[in-house]
Amino acid sequence: MPKNRIEFSIVVPVFNEADNLIPLRDNIVDAMQCMNVPYEVILVNDGSTDRSQAVIEEICRSDNRFRFLRFDRNHGQTAAFDAGFKASRGTVIITMDADMQTDAHDIPLMTEKLADYDAVVGFRKKRADNLIKKISSRIANSVRNTLSGENIRDTGCPLKAIRREALQHVKLYKGMHRFFPTLLKLEGYSVVEVPVNHYPRKYGVSKYNIWNRVFRATRDLLVVRWMKDRSLNYRIVESKDP
Repeated sequence: MPKNRIEFSIVVPVFNEADNLIPLRDNIVDAMQCMNVPYEVILVNDGSTDRSQAVIEEICRSDNRFRFLRFDRNHGQTAAFDAGFKASRGTVIITMDADMQTDAHDIPLMTEKLADYDAVVGFRKKRADNLIKKISSRIANSVRNTLSGENIRDTGCPLKAIRREALQHVKLYKGMHRFFPTLLKLEGYSVVEVPVNHYPRKYGVSKYNIWNRVFRATRDLLVVRWMKDRSLNYRIVESKDP
């Protein structure tokens, strides 16, 4: 491996998650220690109004594997991912949320699957959310899969591992982070799901509800459905060189 090469880039959008950031750092460092590969963590402050920026700066001062980007205001998760992807240097991009409901210890299992697939997406087999959130997530997944013609069990799971070359061919628009698996498949890349851990939120409040899980995503779903219906999908069976 060339000197100073980064193998994994972990991109984490942050919006008002000050109390979760130190536990997040500890979780990532502990999980990545067993992998013994160069990695970086990019914390993207998506216009937080709490103490998140101060904590982020403290983390980055204490560990040079952590870097940060800070937006001028809240632009949403897709923008945060897009900025993090463009700033990343790893050959594999890993996405996580900052709410500590997913576990970085699932990363080794997911990245092993990249030997056979271009992208690995988690699905939360045992959800630790309250009833309202479970119902809204189930409705959202059902609606997305029905309208997009997909069969992804948990499109909202934030834990994903994607090869850089695959991600570079995906053009992101606002709200499109929900459709990473479909967008990757449209470009001809292979995607597999694996079960991952899920934990109750200890600090802060959820940024999602039925409104932004289902209704706000309907327009985006129609766009994705149109893209899928209109994508070029031909196979050349014979050709003659000049």
